[in-house]
Amino acid sequence: MKFIILKKNLKDGLRAIEKITTDNLNLPILKNFLIESFDNKIKLSATNLELAITTFISGKIIENGGITVPLGVFSAIINNLQSERVNIELKNNKLLIKTDNYGAEIQGVKKEEFPIIPKITDDQFYLEINNSILKNSLTSIIDSVGVNARPEFNGILFDYQSTLLKLAATDSFRLSEKTIFNTQFESNFNKNFKIIIPAKTIFECIKELQNNENGKTIIYVDSSQILFKTENTEIISRLISGEFPQYQQIIPSGAETEILLGKNELINALKLAGIFTDRLNEIKFNFQKDLKNIEIFSHSQSLGENKYLIPAKIKSSAKNAIPETIFNWRFFLDGIKNIESENVFIGLNSPNKPALIKSPEDVSWFYVLMPIKG
Repeated sequence: MKFIILKKNLKDGLRAIEKITTDNLNLPILKNFLIESFDNKIKLSATNLELAITTFISGKIIENGGITVPLGVFSAIINNLQSERVNIELKNNKLLIKTDNYGAEIQGVKKEEFPIIPKITDDQFYLEINNSILKNSLTSIIDSVGVNARPEFNGILFDYQSTLLKLAATDSFRLSEKTIFNTQFESNFNKNFKIIIPAKTIFECIKELQNNENGKTIIYVDSSQILFKTENTEIISRLISGEFPQYQQIIPSGAETEILLGKNELINALKLAGIFTDRLNEIKFNFQKDLKNIEIFSHSQSLGENKYLIPAKIKSSAKNAIPETIFNWRFFLDGIKNIESENVFIGLNSPNKPALIKSPEDVSWFYVLMPIKG
């Protein structure tokens, strides 16, 4: 193997795979990545056995070949080179890195010893979607993914139907759901299905899509894996087995109290209130008698207290005064930061029932948040 490549191209390729390698006492080769040159392409691959990423970059190929080397070592060298042109060569199982004034040799492992990157068994059926739509959709729900002993909470639901695609995530304290309608994607899947995609895979997809928002992603699925394929990168992952929680029953069907208020002012209020909270991150929503303002209150025994009054449009059918409701301010902020409109709708019932948070202008996304019981 021998090729010449621009440092920028190499860094872009490494960025796509850099978070995948892992320490494994039984399989130390998982700290390595596979670098290959063939057919006028340079291919970089990394895997942790649950997830694999392959990316293609351009360079001037002189000889084909391949080797695996430690990703951390290789990446540290490339990131600190001053020269823009880098010469890469394989000799006697060692990877040589050369520039005009620098040279290094990394001991490699034969590519045949690298784990096989899995493939989708059936690529006949697919879904194609714009990168920007997919990235924004995944970003709007990823904060709700849990870290739970039950594996089905540790991923997102991918609920494909002929007319739409629903994405959902929950950690049992909060829930996000995003609907992508079939006017926003093309697909030839001939049946509905539900799968659970690991959160780690989704984070890697978001990272890749952020660097290439103008292209398209093709998604393939088989019985145990999913493949996201962009112009230059392929992310293939095992699916989480099990059934996603039946969350429909916790979505509020109505609200005794409906609130409409400005998003930016609410964000400021939450951040200020968060300064005066303890480890539970508690804030209180108090309602003024005139129903024209909401007071966001927080208190810390060691620091003091905080009050922020926000103008709001409030409708309530509650027979008595609207009771104060306590929320985790960080969870609340995670929800409203995904709203693109100027205003936020909040639907409340009793202080112990979930709140519905959404944009008054967007029917495709909502966030359900459980209050903290007083």
